[in-house]
Amino acid sequence: MLDGSCQTFVSDCQVRAAAELISHAWDPVVLSALRLGPTRRRELLTRIAGVSDKVLTQALRRLQARGLVVRGGGAGRTSAPAGAVYRLSALGESFANGPLAHLAQWAADHQDGLIDQDGLLDRPAPS
Repeated sequence: MLDGSCQTFVSDCQVRAAAELISHAWDPVVLSALRLGPTRRRELLTRIAGVSDKVLTQALRRLQARGLVVRGGGAGRTSAPAGAVYRLSALGESFANGPLAHLAQWAADHQDGLIDQDGLLDRPAPS
C-alpha cells in the first residue's frame, strides 16, 4: 500500500476505513446537520426528520468515539445549566465539508440513475 492504493483482500484498506465512517445510516446525516454549527441534541432531533432519540444518541456517541464530534457545555445561559452542545471537531469538519459533502452532491447529481431496491428514493420528503 505504499502508493496509497488498496490491494485485493487487504483488510486495512483506506477506502474501507473511510467507508466505515458512513456505514451507520444516521452518522452521515448527523455530521451534515452539524455542519450548520454547534447544536444541542434536542435541536438535532428537530433538524433531522425521522431519527429517534435513541438512534441519535447512539450516532453521537459513535461519532465522538471516532473523534469527529465533540460534546461540550452550552454557553450563554446564566440562571440554568446549559445543555450539552455538539459540534464537529477539526477532523469532523474536514470530513463533513470535504468527502461527505462531495458524496452528497454526487448522489444528488446522479439520483435518477441510482437504483433503489428499498424504495427510499421514491418516498416523499418529510414535511
